[in-house]
Parts: sequence; C-alpha cells; structure tokens
Amino acid sequence: MKKLMNKTENIVEESLAGMAAAFPHLIKLHPEVKAVLRSDAPVKKVAVISGGGSGHEPLHGGYVGKGMLDAACPGEVFTSPTPDQMYEAAKAVEGGQGVLFLVKNYTGDVMNFQMAADMLKAEGIPVEQVVINDDVAVKDSLYTAGRRGVGGTVLIEKIVGARAEQGASLEELKALAEKVNAQVRSMGMALTSCTVPAAGKPTFELGDDEMEIGIGIHGEPGRERMKMKTAGEIVEIMGNSLLEDLPFREGDEVLAFVNGMGGTPLMELFLVFNELKLLLDARGIKIARNLVGNYITSLEMQGCSITLLKLDQECIDLWDAPVQVPAFYCPQK
Repeated sequence: MKKLMNKTENIVEESLAGMAAAFPHLIKLHPEVKAVLRSDAPVKKVAVISGGGSGHEPLHGGYVGKGMLDAACPGEVFTSPTPDQMYEAAKAVEGGQGVLFLVKNYTGDVMNFQMAADMLKAEGIPVEQVVINDDVAVKDSLYTAGRRGVGGTVLIEKIVGARAEQGASLEELKALAEKVNAQVRSMGMALTSCTVPAAGKPTFELGDDEMEIGIGIHGEPGRERMKMKTAGEIVEIMGNSLLEDLPFREGDEVLAFVNGMGGTPLMELFLVFNELKLLLDARGIKIARNLVGNYITSLEMQGCSITLLKLDQECIDLWDAPVQVPAFYCPQK
C-alpha cells in the first residue's frame, strides 16, 4: 500500500485540517468533534446537514458553505459518524429554524442520524430527515437494507441547499428532498478495487480482464462481474438500467452526472459522458444540465457512476443558484 499519509489513525483528522486551512473563508472545523461547519454559521435558516464515512471525498465536507450544506459529519474511512458528532454539529449551525438531515441509506448512518435527531428533538429543536436511496444496482447490500445512497446525494445536497438559502421552511425542504430523491437514479461500476488505509490491502480482487457492474461506494458487490467491455457497451448496460427503472421517457429533460470513483482520469469520464449523450439522444431525452468529475468517490478506485435526475423548472432554477463551497462549481446554463 502506498498512500500520502503520516499515521493511519490520523489520516481523516489531518485531511480535514488541510481542507479547513485551504478554505478558511468558507469552512471551519468544530472545536470538539470531527465536523465541518460553514464559516459564517449559524445562519438564520434551516440547517441542512449530511455526513457519512470518509473516503468519498469531496463528499460531504467539500460541499459545506453557502448554497449547500451547513455542516458535514465525517466518520473514519467507510465508517459512519457517531450520533454525538451529528448532535454537536447540528447544535453549532442551527439558526433557530430547525434542522434537515440528508442521510445516505446505509444502516449505520440511518441509525446514528436518527439517534442524533432524537437528542435534538428532546431539546425542542425541530428535526426532519430524508433517506437517499438512488442506487438501482442492488436492493440490499453489506451496508444497507434497501437501495444504497450514492451519486444522487450530491444533486440533492445542491438543490435542497439552494432552497434553504432562499429561506424555505423545514417542511418545504423535506418535501423537496423527497421529490428529488424520487426522480433520481444511479449506478456505478469498478475496474479496480480500492485500499482502505487501516486494512492495507485491496477490498476485493478483479482480474485484469474483469469489471464489476453495480459496485457500491465502499466496494460492496454489484449486480454482475463480467469481462471488460468498451465504454459504449458499459454505458449502454448502466444507462438502460437507469432509464428503465424510473422510467425515463422520450421528451424528458435530465441532469446527467458522470462521476469518477477516485482513480479514473477525466479523459475517460468525458468519453463516458459522450457515450451517455449519444444514448440519451437516441431515446429522445434532453440533457438540460450536466456534471462530470470526481464528486462522490471510493478512495482510489478506478471506475465511474452515472446518475440521471428527471428535471422540472424548480430543480433547474435551484441547480443554477449560486453556491460557494470548497469542491463544487455549478456552471450557469
């Protein structure tokens, strides 16, 4: 294992310290628990908070700031943050309008966020949570009961965060998050495994001529392991699975998101996006907005995921709204 680190047990805290040092005008670290906060928190608005295991950077800490998250709670690598982290982060950023937890559907995350919500409610702080489950690959996995939360998380955090910045109520934000979650679908694939620092060896093995379709962001098994195919064939397999699941129809407008898993060059991601556009064009589906890059990763895994969000005018307007966070640039139309 070769990684740029000092001690394995300090890698998350030292990484967070570096991000805070690089973006002091946008974020700050909680003085007592591992949590990334808006630099101007608390703001008089509903506090939108997410979190999960580290190793998926820039998710979630890179999306803290004006127009997205008010706080992010990072656990150790591929490990859920604790209820105390979530509770303390919420207390630090709550501006008197309540708290919305956006939770990826992993058993530890769901349980711990619920415990934190109960603690906050006991103090009279209004809390709602929405569980994100956009992965069409598998119904259950090593980490979940039901579909996993993956690439759609980034889109939900952007859209809901923008609406929170406009002053929407807690109930309005919960309804919006649920709407977007219902309209977004994702699937990933892997060419290689990743190596968790504490483990020191690859999570799984793939042959030189193999790939796995439907892989999870922690290296969980997918739908099928198969021989390598061309980028066009891979996009057709994943794209058709997404299109048939919602389903998407001719005439729909979508946000098309091609995400790198951490070790895939942008040259390859843009090639995948081109294949996706050809597939959607052939189906009469218009790409109205897009995102290409490494936004929800799995350490240094080589591979990609595709996310499609069926758009309406509200989502388009909120996607285009201003955002100031360390790791997200939303180009205007």
